[in-house]
Amino acid sequence: MKLDDNNYVELAESAIKNLSNRKDKRGNVIKMVTTSKIRNLLAITADLYNEVLSVKGEKLPEDITGRINYLKVRFVYEAGRDARVKDLVEEAKILECLNDIKGNRQQFIRFSRYIEALVAYHRFYDGKDS
Repeated sequence: MKLDDNNYVELAESAIKNLSNRKDKRGNVIKMVTTSKIRNLLAITADLYNEVLSVKGEKLPEDITGRINYLKVRFVYEAGRDARVKDLVEEAKILECLNDIKGNRQQFIRFSRYIEALVAYHRFYDGKDS
């Protein structure tokens, strides 16, 4: 899955819809990731996003690409701690999207907007503050 300016909103909506419609073997609704967890993922992305916006040119400096790699580690760690976060990371293909950045400023900006869209659709479809 490659994020672009024309598909990231639809992909975010689709991922959240898929997560909100899941049921276990008995037909019980499987709870989605909590609002606080998904907002935490947005917050760690937003810190880096603000720095990336100030970068001139399309190639990101090495220190920022290193921080993007660390961001991937944070997503993996949070997914390992909470199965619902793991479901989100897998359904939204977040790790693949992070891999696709490859030091490209615009790709990271798009990724950040994708995470923001995930949060927005989570709020729209789940609607609970938890």
